Order: sequence, then structure tokens, then C-alpha cells
Amino acid sequence: MNSRRKFIITLVPAGLALAAAPAVFAQPAHADENDAAAKGIGYKHDATKVDAAKYPTYAKGKVCSNCALYQGKAGDAWGGCPLLGAKQVNANGWCSAYAKKAG
Repeated sequence: MNSRRKFIITLVPAGLALAAAPAVFAQPAHADENDAAAKGIGYKHDATKVDAAKYPTYAKGKVCSNCALYQGKAGDAWGGCPLLGAKQVNANGWCSAYAKKAG
């Protein structure tokens, strides 16, 4: 096999791998408090800013990181929430669907 053919055979797969790299390493978007789905559940990035008069189920200490729906690991600043699709919620956030994590 000549060196030009070998170069092309090596270059094409490498180029395809590099082109796909941004999609592999891209982080999911953070939830937007103004998004219709987030507004519908009263989501706030900072639980201390929840209007307790509007959401009487809110209580200090109820945050996304200790909610059963939170999909982040312990110590993660952001994690997935199935209620907001592919968007991530703040570990210190809150919404009206809060359900205490078992354990």
C-alpha cells in the first residue's frame, strides 16, 4: 500500500472522530426558570427565592439535590430532572414536584 493511500485511510476516521467529539463532550443545558415547563412546576435555581405563600409545600431544606427525581450525583452542582427533559436543574433549586429522596 502506498503512503498516500495509508495517509487517507488513517485521516478520514480520525477526522470523523474529531467532528463527533463536541457532541460527545457537550454538557446538557441548564433549565431556564422562564421556560414554560419550569414555570409550570414553579422551578427556581435557588430554593431560598421560592415564594412560600404561592407554594405552601416549600420548606427550608427541600432542594433538588435531596429530591427523589434529581439525577445528579452527591456533590454535583447540576443534575438531570425527568420533569424538564434533557435540561439540568441546580442542586440548590426547588420545584413543586419535590419528593424527599428515600434513605
